[in-house]
Amino acid sequence: MRIREWQDVLQDVTDRDVDPEGWRALAGDRAGGVGEDMYLAHPRAGVFFLKTYAKNPFEVRGVGTQVARKLDDEIGSFLPEEDAGGRFAVQSPPEDETHAETISQRLETVLETHADAPTRPQDLFDDVMDALESPAFGPMEYDQYDRPDELTDLSDRFEEAEELLDAELEDLIETDEVDRGFM
Repeated sequence: MRIREWQDVLQDVTDRDVDPEGWRALAGDRAGGVGEDMYLAHPRAGVFFLKTYAKNPFEVRGVGTQVARKLDDEIGSFLPEEDAGGRFAVQSPPEDETHAETISQRLETVLETHADAPTRPQDLFDDVMDALESPAFGPMEYDQYDRPDELTDLSDRFEEAEELLDAELEDLIETDEVDRGFM
């Protein structure tokens, strides 16, 4: 298992050549200490585990790793289904001004279309993510004040990764001299 900077792991997620809509996420408070845990998963790309904390209101620091190469039915049972209320997306900035203009025109078309037709919020979100060329998006279960039971269950399944990432994150927190989070 290779532990890396959390943004490098997110770069791996965005570089995967898989259906962007196939991703699912689960996140909440860390079991102990400052920060949050997050799992990102896709049937063909695998399962990624991130631990992050806010060093200050402007900077997030953390670590992560890939914990499984494929998303099987057992692990998938802990992640939200397509009709879950929450959504997440991983974005990449436009390559240049021309690309930004193209994206903005597509986004305008999507919003005009949805304004004229009754659609579900999930459909609008999916169409906006397609227009923005998001490399990863989908349903998410997130609790900003607590830890979902499914998050604890996944951490138990990936106990070695949990321990290693916790130790690495605690080292970052100690190095940054941060003993409490921001609310």
